[in-house]
Amino acid sequence: MRILEHTFEEYLEIVRKFHGAEAPGVLIGGFMVDVAVRNLPEGIFYEAICETRSCLPDAIQLLTPCTIGNNRLKIIHSGRFAVALYDKQHYEGVRVFLDAEKVKAWPEIKAWYFKLKPKKEQDRGELTRQIKEAGESVLSIQNVYVQPQFTVKWHKGKIAVCPGCREAYPAEDGEMCLACQGCALYV
Repeated sequence: MRILEHTFEEYLEIVRKFHGAEAPGVLIGGFMVDVAVRNLPEGIFYEAICETRSCLPDAIQLLTPCTIGNNRLKIIHSGRFAVALYDKQHYEGVRVFLDAEKVKAWPEIKAWYFKLKPKKEQDRGELTRQIKEAGESVLSIQNVYVQPQFTVKWHKGKIAVCPGCREAYPAEDGEMCLACQGCALYV
């Protein structure tokens, strides 16, 4: 049982260190990324779209060169537990998702996925065991073509110095930085 070049136990330790816990979503996400990478043509330059903000982006960042910081990972929240890896030049790729029908065979995974039990009542040891045993059997895959408007890279553009706070900011935000325009993050 491998997740790319890692054993499940190695990946579990990587997840603990990065995420702070044995997060089920990051563990299942490891299998999802593994399936997606194995189903891409070798040697392509790929990017990722993650359809949820929770846990799954961490698996993508841990196992691929696609990160939020380098803008190769885009989180487009559809509320679904899915990831797509796609060829950056041609937008063709694969989408892997946690299959609602397939998880029914795994009671703890089902309880976690459908939020049938509060987190404190979940048997975390059994959940981790079932995730390991189920592996990719709870996943489904689709070939996809990513709509080009979702592949656009964000660029800062010109940088200016805000007359209010004297910090650098993207000039396209206006005469002042967003914080000085009233979008203050702190009291």
